[in-house]
Amino acid sequence: MKNFVASNIMKRVRSLILIGLVCSSFASQSLAQADADSASSYYIKIEGEINLGLPNYLARIIKEANQQQAGAVILEINTPGGRVDAALQIRDAIFEAEVPVVAFINHEAASAGALISLSCDSIFMSPGSSIGAVTPVDMQGQKASEKMVSYLRSVMRSIAQRNNRPVDIVEAMVDEDIEIPDIIEKGKLLTLTAEEAVKYKIADGVVNDLSEALQKLSLSETKLVRTRITWSEKLVYFLTNPIISSLLLTLGIFGLIFEVRTPGWGIGGTLAVIALVLFFGSHYLVNLAQWTEILIFVIGVTLLLVEAFVIPGFGIVGVLGILFILSSFVLSLLPHLDSISFEEIVHAITMVGLSFVFAFVILIPIFKFLPKTKMFRNLILEVSEKTQEGFRSTPENYAQFLGAEGTALSTLRPAGIGLFEGNRLNVVAEGEFIEPDARIKVIKVEGYRIIVKKISTT
Repeated sequence: MKNFVASNIMKRVRSLILIGLVCSSFASQSLAQADADSASSYYIKIEGEINLGLPNYLARIIKEANQQQAGAVILEINTPGGRVDAALQIRDAIFEAEVPVVAFINHEAASAGALISLSCDSIFMSPGSSIGAVTPVDMQGQKASEKMVSYLRSVMRSIAQRNNRPVDIVEAMVDEDIEIPDIIEKGKLLTLTAEEAVKYKIADGVVNDLSEALQKLSLSETKLVRTRITWSEKLVYFLTNPIISSLLLTLGIFGLIFEVRTPGWGIGGTLAVIALVLFFGSHYLVNLAQWTEILIFVIGVTLLLVEAFVIPGFGIVGVLGILFILSSFVLSLLPHLDSISFEEIVHAITMVGLSFVFAFVILIPIFKFLPKTKMFRNLILEVSEKTQEGFRSTPENYAQFLGAEGTALSTLRPAGIGLFEGNRLNVVAEGEFIEPDARIKVIKVEGYRIIVKKISTT
């Protein structure tokens, strides 16, 4: 009887333990699901051309997701491609993420878009979408140099190795010389449909929409944080647009030239400062311009000032100043890549050259017609007081010195002091600056203004 009771008790204890284990298992699964559902996910939509305004925005969202310990960052991608340097900055931001980054390709992920997608931890694609064709092209849309292709191929290979994607298939998206039997023949770039991408282990699944992708990831759609680009990020994107960059360069060059040609500090100098601060500042924020380019520009301006106010004439220092300024502009327009194509260098030089041409085109009519405007006439005396009518510009008749030869007592840059037959006169050099002790000759007298030129002593 005692054995029967003991056996019955043991059976009940085992049953209770089994029930407890089952309940514990369900409870832990429910808690895990609740934790997954409670974690917010951040959503970023990438569509249109990949540009330099995108990396800072995406890096900001990923940083916030890291801080909030989010469930994931979801990138909905639909892009034909864009700037490789911008895509590489986005890749770096994805690699620094402490939470899973998932690409949902909705229609197209070509070129830079494929690079971004393959950098993510998981890839889901909608039916009918595609991924591939990552070969780099130049400004004319032609295939870039072999050096650039080789560089991008190595970048894609390292991405594929990091995320356990088939390296040969990823490289075939970049280089048309790579042949994979039964997949792609030599001479063609590889682009995969959604079904093909899953088959060849490039993508992790085909989903009809974002909601289905979230379900596969066990993420709650109600906890999805839809992010927006800030006004400052939009402004930087606007200012780094090639057309706007060229306009800022043109205005900066125009302002510098206008300021040099007019006395004192005025609208030209102010315009130059504003335009160049916007140009260098926006390019610095998107990692195009570095402190190096800004320092080169400052050195160039300093050399020009030294040439204008310290060294007479216009020589090697002035030429170096102009070259430094032009170099800073060109370097600020080049992408910071380990490999830069010759076409990109030519494009940057062309943009700077055209900016100079446009600046001069604007300046010519301004200097020609500005003196005739009502605003300009209000600033000057229009009445001419001629000697023939009995007016005298000074107590002395400076016209007597016309043709006289003398010596420059100070540097004429262009104004200074000249000595003529024992008379110290305020004179202005015509053309280049004149050094002290040089022989000079009066070639024109306009009232108070005595214009001289340097004469040879031989």
